Amino acid sequence: MSDPRPADQPQNDVLRTRLEAWLNQKNQTLLEEVMATWQGALSGFHPSEAMLAELRDAMAPAAPTGAVEDAETQLSSALDLVEDASSQSDLLRRLLDALSPLVERSALFILKQGLASLYAQRGFEAEAPPRTAAVVPPPDLEALIQGLTRSLRRQGLGYSALLAPISSFEAADLAIFPIRHKKKAVALLLVDSGLRSKLDHPEQVRALVLATSAMLAALAAGKDEDTRSHAPAPSSSAPTQVLPEPIEPAPPVGLDPRTRAAAERLARVLVGDVELYFPEKVAQSRLRGNLYGLLRDELDRSRATFVDRFGEDVEVKYRIFTTTVLHQLCDGNLSRLGAAPWA
Repeated sequence: MSDPRPADQPQNDVLRTRLEAWLNQKNQTLLEEVMATWQGALSGFHPSEAMLAELRDAMAPAAPTGAVEDAETQLSSALDLVEDASSQSDLLRRLLDALSPLVERSALFILKQGLASLYAQRGFEAEAPPRTAAVVPPPDLEALIQGLTRSLRRQGLGYSALLAPISSFEAADLAIFPIRHKKKAVALLLVDSGLRSKLDHPEQVRALVLATSAMLAALAAGKDEDTRSHAPAPSSSAPTQVLPEPIEPAPPVGLDPRTRAAAERLARVLVGDVELYFPEKVAQSRLRGNLYGLLRDELDRSRATFVDRFGEDVEVKYRIFTTTVLHQLCDGNLSRLGAAPWA
């Protein structure tokens, strides 16, 4: 095909211009129709009520019934465990066991002679804390002990003092509760969140503390019924632990009743300390015997304290300390004591 002649060029330019104008018009018309159709579709782009209801149901958080039931079940089991305690030391051990599913770390401190002495713990680094781990309560703890506050829920001097014997790591969340007997604080319970950001069940812990205080009163009331007529006069310096019943119903002839009452009381305190600080060994001896073999140093030290106060002749003649050990730690069974030289 030959090149267009120069004479045809103006005509071709006119045709091209008209064609381009027509195409542009059609494209614009098509674009307007598409946009109109799109906008019309958008105006009707709404979900039905049925769809909205389905979406709301899907987005609503499921009620944590399982978690609630688990917490209630744990608390119920924990309360049952505490309420089945048979003695003070058994009660404290059961309290720590009951707390294990609810908190990361827990520790019990016995209040005695103005000091808070570490009794036992769960979850901390120190598996066998020293018996001498006792602290003088700082002001915030003293306020708690005196009943000015119901609990401590913040870091401070009190938390740091109790934590020092068992850990160098302070948790983000904590609670310290007093365990009371006859409106007097006899122990402190420390729980904290460990590596977690907060305590999961502080109210359940508080319920367990209240149950423990109630059980402590019930155990003491049971013993008071048996010992009411023989109980010595209360003293402001008396230990905070609940003491067992006297050994014998009446003092023997030849020993002044007041001296005997004081001797019996000291014996119960000394033997009660052994039971309080070494519940596992006492329980083991009740099953297998040989209490003296398991607690030789502690028993000898306690007997020496008794003899220093009342004399060797009183113990040899009346066997007050020995009888207390047999009655309180061996259930009256001499074979469970083992080969004690002074028995």
